[in-house]
Amino acid sequence: MKTGVQNIRGISGSTLKLIAVVSMLIDHIAASLLIQELRFHYTEELYQIFYVMRNWIGRLAFPIYCFLLVEGFGRTKSKVHYARRLFLFALISEIPFDLAFSGSIVDAAHQNVFFTLLIGLLMMWVMAEIEKRNIPLGLKLAGYLAAAVLSAAVAEIFSVDYGARGIAAIALLYLFRKNKVEQMIAGCIAFLWEVTAPLAFLFTAFYNGKRGLKMKYAFYAFYPLHLLILYLLSIVIFG
Repeated sequence: MKTGVQNIRGISGSTLKLIAVVSMLIDHIAASLLIQELRFHYTEELYQIFYVMRNWIGRLAFPIYCFLLVEGFGRTKSKVHYARRLFLFALISEIPFDLAFSGSIVDAAHQNVFFTLLIGLLMMWVMAEIEKRNIPLGLKLAGYLAAAVLSAAVAEIFSVDYGARGIAAIALLYLFRKNKVEQMIAGCIAFLWEVTAPLAFLFTAFYNGKRGLKMKYAFYAFYPLHLLILYLLSIVIFG
């Protein structure tokens, strides 16, 4: 009985996703709506609200998504289907992403975060294949580094959200995945360039390994839908 109670303690995967979704929504409200209000009616108080939404609360989302990507990669039954799903939603999300943040249908200067996660997934796939090989540790480490550098270069070339820094964070979370404490430390180091982002690992520390609510596609669909809604709201409010 005691073992059963221990198994349900902590935070499930779906709860972590909800935390990330709320953080992301607050961030995107500031980045797409509040920033326009600042352009028309700037006040110091409004700027402080914008700053907290963007740079404090909003910075929690991506580290959690990176952590869940690593967890999902280790648990998925089909890496091909996982990659295909990320690519599909990357394509679906690109126009809403461009509309929400640049006001144009196509903006090649910045691509949505699903592309970042897809590149990270493919990088982990290469690393996992290297890990299976019976080769010296030095060659394995060189292979990991090559996969990470190449993936980071692709992220920068295509200007995906978070760029090379996002790929580096995913790589560190993956390489230290077998030890929770080491993974948390690696994650905090990877996100030191964002003041509050390391705080996200306070939530992942309580992850209990359970999936939680079966809302996989709802979380995927939320990303393009909320961006489209924010764009429509910006038209209604600001014209």
